Amino acid sequence: MDLTALDDLSQDELWDARAAAAYDTPGTGMFAAEVLGPTVDRLAELADDGAALEFAIGTGRVAIPLAERGVPVTGIESSAAMIERLRDKVDERALPVVQGDMATTRVEGEFSLAFLVFNTIANLLTQEEQVECFRNAAAHLRPGGRFVIELWVPDLRGTSRAAPAQVFTVADGYVGLDAVDMVNQRVVSHHFRFDRDPADRRRATLGRTPHRYIWPAELDLMARLAGMELESRHADWSGGEFTAESGSHVSVYRLVDA
Repeated sequence: MDLTALDDLSQDELWDARAAAAYDTPGTGMFAAEVLGPTVDRLAELADDGAALEFAIGTGRVAIPLAERGVPVTGIESSAAMIERLRDKVDERALPVVQGDMATTRVEGEFSLAFLVFNTIANLLTQEEQVECFRNAAAHLRPGGRFVIELWVPDLRGTSRAAPAQVFTVADGYVGLDAVDMVNQRVVSHHFRFDRDPADRRRATLGRTPHRYIWPAELDLMARLAGMELESRHADWSGGEFTAESGSHVSVYRLVDA
């Protein structure tokens, strides 16, 4: 199965105006209070009275409530449409954002915290870009500063040569499946959304997003290459124990003092 067809699309093309308009789901999903609350609580604690830098800030799901907690936040975001959506909520003075690639774009200032949430480091489709993302985070941090990554744990137990795709979600009006390329650690997520009109439930739209999945141990090595070391790893933002059965993790890396 050829999973490289989407590689030529920029993040700005993938996260266009249509995707940005549909991204926010106030009160539900990743915007639910029980999801967002512990995330902001933990990041505010890790900021340690310093400033924070969010890579792939999107529409401000995490950054806006974090800034409202008194943490100065700056963002990097590649998608102009996502930035425009964020600007509908908060202005540049309250939450400055630089448009650019999270692996290479630099912003002014020194930060006690950099963070990258909701699996977004996997949007970088090569190992080299992911390593550069760690190095970019390290370049922005003060000595002892932290880089936090939230990421899913690949589960390839249901994938085989005979069945190179696996379903990851079935819900009302939605089916999601991943097509997996184990040689290149690539996944293309296929999002089938069905018309909610009872008269036409047979109609569906398809969206696709490419990712490069990363094992936790590989992340740890990327951190070491950037001069950071693992400080903690939990299964969630509330500090749940990370085990072999955990489907995701929140990993905190500390910049080693020179």
